[in-house]
Order: sequence, then structure tokens, then C-alpha cells
Amino acid sequence: MKKKIKILNLEIDNYSKKELLENLKSGVVFTPNVDHIVKLQRDSEFARSYSIGDYKICDSQIIMYASKFLGTPIKEKISGSDLLPAFCYHHRNNKEIKIFLLGAAQGVASRAQKKINRKVGRNIVVNSYSPPFGFEKDEAECLKIVDTINNSDATVLVIGLGAPKQEKWLYKYKNDLKFIKIFMALGATIDFEAGNIKRAPKWMSEIGLEWLFRLLSEPKRLWKRYLLDDIPFFLLILKQKLNLYLYKDSKDREQTILIDKY
Repeated sequence: MKKKIKILNLEIDNYSKKELLENLKSGVVFTPNVDHIVKLQRDSEFARSYSIGDYKICDSQIIMYASKFLGTPIKEKISGSDLLPAFCYHHRNNKEIKIFLLGAAQGVASRAQKKINRKVGRNIVVNSYSPPFGFEKDEAECLKIVDTINNSDATVLVIGLGAPKQEKWLYKYKNDLKFIKIFMALGATIDFEAGNIKRAPKWMSEIGLEWLFRLLSEPKRLWKRYLLDDIPFFLLILKQKLNLYLYKDSKDREQTILIDKY
């Protein structure tokens, strides 16, 4: 079975969750879903940010279906909301693993920190911070966050700010985080761990309807993403199947960028 699966202009690492946990000693983890892949067609800054990912793990049953349609099946969907609790349990006795949670609304990361530590049975999450809205445009605030993380004793950063914000922030500040060995950009996972947002029932996730559950839970925020922005994905996958999907490798960029405009 292939180790990397090409879905449009992104290579997804073909790991099972068990294989990922055994191999993940250092590096950057991104969890691409349909929305990420659509954004990667249009946003060159996002594509450059994605180039620092060492592990790009499928976080979508829809992408799983697409990989089978293309004849290159992905082993397993590993959503961020499944990865973080599995990672914490895997390292429950590893004192070298100390996590910093960055993201979610005010107070939510702190609640997630307490709940995770209670479940794991030790203070595996050593600190947390929920940044103010628009913080990414405030250099002083970003540098304060970097200092807070550097002074926290953390070796793992879990960043949950949503795409493309979390990936772009990591691209800009990753090298300033001197003691972090593992970086995981996990979207709404901090909210899930805090109990701030309900997860879809397992059966909906397994058949590819998690998006519908989230849409019904947050219609005002998510309707445009799911009902408009992400629809071109299906046409693009058909183009890839028919060898009509066009992209180029550019020496000026660190990621292949789509040149076909649907």
C-alpha cells in the first residue's frame, strides 16, 4: 500500500492511527479535510504554510471515499478530535510529553486542560491560552504567546484556531518555539475536549455525515463552507480521475499550486 496518497495538489500520509502514534516523535501534524484541500487550490499562503507539515493525516470520510474512487485507498480517517485523546493516552506515562493548548474562546482551553489532565491521571497539559479575536494581526500579542509557550516547559503544542489561521500562524512562528518538538494543528479539538462543542455521533462520522451534524449545530457559521465553498472538491476529484486536473511545480513556491480555475 502506498505511503503517500495524492489528492489533488496534496500528498496525504497513509498511516493508521497506531502507526502514527508509534512514529510521531517530532514534527508538524496537519489534518486535512475537504475544506483544507479546497482552500489549498486558491490560497498560495496557505499552501506555503502546509509545506512545513511532516505528517498530513486524513481527517475526512469524504476524502477516504475520494481516495477509493481514485484507486489509492487511505487506510484510516484520523480526525484531530480522535488523535489528541489517543496521543494523551499513548503518552500517559511519558514524562517528556508536556502539552500546551492554544486556541478556542476565552476560558475554553483552560477547561480542556483540566478535563484532559483528569482523564489522563497526570498534568500532561502544562498550560493553555485562548487568544483574543484578531490576535494574529497583532505582532505584540503573537510574541507574547511565543514567550508564554517557551516559558511553559511544554514539548508539544496543540493549536486549535481553525484553518487556515492555525497553519499560517505555525508557519510564521514555529522556529521561535524553541522547546516544542511536536506541533499539532487540530481545529475544533480543544472545544471538543472542553465540552464546548458536541461531537457528531460515531455512526455519522463513520459514513461521512459529520459535516451535516456540524452544519446543523452551527448553521450561521458553517453554511457557506459546506454548501458553497467545498462543492468544487467533487468536480476536481472527477478531473483528477480523468487526468484533467492541472497543477504545476513552481520553484518560487514550496507547494504545488493549482492553475486550473475549475
